[in-house]
Amino acid sequence: MLVVIDTNILVSSLWSKNGAPAQVMGMVFNGKLVPCYDYRIMDEYRVVLERPKFQFSQAEINSLLEWIETSGRSMVAEISAEPFVDEADRKFYEVAKSCHAMLITGNKKHFPKKDWIVSVSEFLEQYQTER
Repeated sequence: MLVVIDTNILVSSLWSKNGAPAQVMGMVFNGKLVPCYDYRIMDEYRVVLERPKFQFSQAEINSLLEWIETSGRSMVAEISAEPFVDEADRKFYEVAKSCHAMLITGNKKHFPKKDWIVSVSEFLEQYQTER
């Protein structure tokens, strides 16, 4: 299953190794989910993860991002004219729409209402139901 992981989910998964975001990332690492991304998403991941307040090591950041790049699917997304509350979220929407992926986010209110844009808990519930 193809997914786009919003940065807030990635950060949350590193903060709390037992939380729902970590479960989603565990599914990515186990090959059950394939992350889709473009250069804008990878740039944001790096900039956010390198913020001093998070105190993630450079080795941890590099390892995670290299893993996503090698096991995920790089995209050139179609541009969308959809209005956004936060323009920084547009790239996640465009990539998910372009590759027909689920977009997993902690900020659903920042995105248009689409059935393929879900919270972590909604995603985990849907995934369990489909199994």
